[in-house]
Amino acid sequence: MKITISSNYDETFTADLKIPTSTPAPGLIIIQEIFGVNEVMRNIADRYAQLGYVAIIPDLFWRQEPGIELSDQSEDDWQKAFELYQGFDENKGVDDLISTMKTLKKLPECSGKVGTIGFCLGGKLAYLMATRSIAECNVSYYGVGIEKNLDEASNIEHPLMLHIAEKDDYVSPEIQSQLKVELRNYSLVEIHSYPNVNHGFARIGGKDYDLEAANLAHSRTIEFFQKYLG
Repeated sequence: MKITISSNYDETFTADLKIPTSTPAPGLIIIQEIFGVNEVMRNIADRYAQLGYVAIIPDLFWRQEPGIELSDQSEDDWQKAFELYQGFDENKGVDDLISTMKTLKKLPECSGKVGTIGFCLGGKLAYLMATRSIAECNVSYYGVGIEKNLDEASNIEHPLMLHIAEKDDYVSPEIQSQLKVELRNYSLVEIHSYPNVNHGFARIGGKDYDLEAANLAHSRTIEFFQKYLG
């Protein structure tokens, strides 16, 4: 189902909501890639709802093109996705995620605990939710651009897990090393690297999908959520 969320800017945007069979349950914000709220994101939300989470996917591109759905299977969609990404305001995106979290916490189906999980662009935003919000825990899959906000790491007060693809086309080995070096002294940050896999290794159906790495990352993520969301 779709619900409407009020932004901090006297406007509204929509989000897809998936309710588990047993409630109240922990909430989980699924943070989109650069392809919008598409079938891949909805399938992820379905998967987590089946695992017992109230899963919500806010449309973060609503200021540019509300409701847009793109795929990684089309060159035209890739170009459009990068265009949207470059025009995206990260700070307003985080504000929208915080508005989503507030809405989710108030739903009767939600236990009040909320975590986030983001991919690509969403992976960067999951990191920023760790530095700027009170989400109970946050998981980042192959986040792009985290190094630009490492100065915020001292603000992290809740557990953060990073999944890094060692062959990531968009995160160089040098940046990966920088992340590991600068975040290793933060006890709330847990980093996992996956050798020989590229950006998008957990995107089921994507050209760089890797079953073994995706399953390992998923098992680590589930254990993480069970520990911190219950």
